[in-house]
Amino acid sequence: MTGTLHGIGVGPGDPELLTLKAVRLIAACDVIAYPAPEEGTSLARAIAAPHIPPGKIECPVRLPIEIARHPAQDAYDAGAAAIAAHLEAGRDVALLCLGDPLFYGSYMYLHARLAERFDCRIVPGITSFAASAALAGHALAAREDSVAVVPATLADGEIERRVAAHDSLVFLKLGRHFGRLRSLLAGLGLADEATYVERAGMDGERRMALGDATGDTAPYFSLVLVHRRKAAWR
Repeated sequence: MTGTLHGIGVGPGDPELLTLKAVRLIAACDVIAYPAPEEGTSLARAIAAPHIPPGKIECPVRLPIEIARHPAQDAYDAGAAAIAAHLEAGRDVALLCLGDPLFYGSYMYLHARLAERFDCRIVPGITSFAASAALAGHALAAREDSVAVVPATLADGEIERRVAAHDSLVFLKLGRHFGRLRSLLAGLGLADEATYVERAGMDGERRMALGDATGDTAPYFSLVLVHRRKAAWR
């Protein structure tokens, strides 16, 4: 008998936002696996830490911070091999993932390497934009609204096209593109309808009107919410 791999979403940062199912499986599985930087600790593990009983086998999957395709593929190959060894030995593995495993999650790359050989099951998690919308009291969609999740890394013209095509938008991957995105939304007359959220569910969380956010860069755990009808639920 081989073990079962459980891809578990641990949410955006607050340990109380894990689902009951996620907490149960973390307690039940023999091995706790999680993505981690090449050096240092894992944020996914830190979020789940209050729910991890002592005595578990731990299996960090070390990933490069600057992910070029080939180094990342090698890291995922190595991580999948380490997890496979536990599964082949009959151990169930809980693989922790920030947010939701299938929403920009590292889990999906390991799933692709393991699902044909092992029983792989997925426990969804709360996404960063769901937590941010709750923090800000910002309705994501009402009635017939369409919603788009848009990387700020896209070119201006493509961002403008997606804004025109949707009622509600979530902008991720702000980083060094933040100043450009803020100016673009201001030019489209949407700055007053937009909310900036940083570190939702974590220590130091902040939210403010986009126009009040300064600087041309934003930290990794930040996003912008905008709805073209300000009070979407009215």
